[in-house]
Amino acid sequence: MNLETQWVVGFIDGEGCFYVRVFPRTDMTLGFQIQPELTVTQHEQDRNVLYGLKEFFKCGTVKKNHATRQAYNIKNLHHFLDIIIPFFEKHPLKTKRNQEFETFRTICLMMKEKKHLDPEGIKEVIRLAAILRVQTEEQKASKTVAKPKRQAKNDEKSS
Repeated sequence: MNLETQWVVGFIDGEGCFYVRVFPRTDMTLGFQIQPELTVTQHEQDRNVLYGLKEFFKCGTVKKNHATRQAYNIKNLHHFLDIIIPFFEKHPLKTKRNQEFETFRTICLMMKEKKHLDPEGIKEVIRLAAILRVQTEEQKASKTVAKPKRQAKNDEKSS
């Protein structure tokens, strides 16, 4: 599948999720492991698009997410620094996903500079990662709240 640059930007804008996992790890010096991720999830019938993204960026994996869902996932910091961040700097996202990308980019650049390995740096990484989680949770909440409203409208139409 041959994907065009602007289509990829639009697709990631709508379907992508920039995320930074913060794992408590007692074996790590500061007690945490930081894992940046970009994930795009689709129904298994559309997995060809996920493989198209993998081919386009020349990195990442595609695997089953759950039930009938597949996910394209990138977790390698070097792939973010060498491929993903330069791509989206050159071809900016158009929606609020760009704000998420900027926060994500900041964290990756801090990791490149090893700032996540000092006490003040890890605090800042955790603070920024929480911003990404809050946005993700707000998105989930808005979808959950929207469902009952749609159901109520359908119920009114049926009456």
